[in-house]
Amino acid sequence: MFGLLKPILVPIHRDGWLFVAGFAIVTLILALLWAPLGWVGAILTVWCAYFFRDPPRIVPTRAGLVVSPADGVVQMIEAAVPPAELGLGPQPLTRISVFMNVFNVHVNRTPVDGMVGNLAYRPGKFFNASLDKASEFNERQAIALRIADGRDLVVVQIAGLVARRIRCDLRQSQPVRTGERFGLIRFGSRVDVYLPDGVAALVVPGQMMIAGETVIADLAATEPARRGEER
Repeated sequence: MFGLLKPILVPIHRDGWLFVAGFAIVTLILALLWAPLGWVGAILTVWCAYFFRDPPRIVPTRAGLVVSPADGVVQMIEAAVPPAELGLGPQPLTRISVFMNVFNVHVNRTPVDGMVGNLAYRPGKFFNASLDKASEFNERQAIALRIADGRDLVVVQIAGLVARRIRCDLRQSQPVRTGERFGLIRFGSRVDVYLPDGVAALVVPGQMMIAGETVIADLAATEPARRGEER
């Protein structure tokens, strides 16, 4: 029986307990006022717990693999300049944008082994995170990860239309391993990954991502960028 419930009864991120408790208290008050309102509150409380779920992931550990930092769908893949506040220069790099809706797991994970080279937070707008302009204008937390060969891989947490809180637990010069939890965005948002120069994306727009598990690039591969089609 536990095996059947294991995919449902997953851990809740520590940031979520305060919200779940708040929803539960409001639900109790609503139920005392009018029973049907209590049921509405109960449904919202369950959704809140579901939103903050933090399931374990099986992370591929071969050196050089880059995994998705977020659950969601690949919104776009294009050449773009990394956030200026990181000071990495004006050269465009391949950017993979993963959009998270309010039903995705929102715990973010490091995409590759390395060390945190630089961190830069920038306040901004709250456009829909699925729009291209969100990368430029929205509130964001940019992270440069220095990998073993000296190149940088950039991860950017971007706030969305509903999201109003970006959490990043990393600190400068901190060593990180592929698939480790490093932050959270609530509620609905986007994460961009800027691959090192010459590294091709191994995913395609529209593909579903699982944070910490789905391989989005291989630092040692020489194959060209992949194509895909709906079937």
